[in-house]
Amino acid sequence: MKTIRNKTPRPIRITLAGGKVLHLGPARTGQIGDEAVTRPSVQALLQAGTIEVIDEGGGPSAGPGPQRGGPVATRGHHRPDTGTGHKGDR
Repeated sequence: MKTIRNKTPRPIRITLAGGKVLHLGPARTGQIGDEAVTRPSVQALLQAGTIEVIDEGGGPSAGPGPQRGGPVATRGHHRPDTGTGHKGDR
């Protein structure tokens, strides 16, 4: 996987294989497959300076560090675990 970054102040669309499209906001990064870098649409954006390839490595060390287990922060309604289950006749 390669990480690419949008260097422009506007959102861009990158056409990939299989009719897929990667939408990148201004100064945002995204990941594409190694073979996608050779596509003409990606090469044109690279040559124009619109995007840059940040991650050239492909080994396991290229990914993020070890992940920690634990609770995940969630948005929305939090339902405390009271242990009583549902109340009422359902």
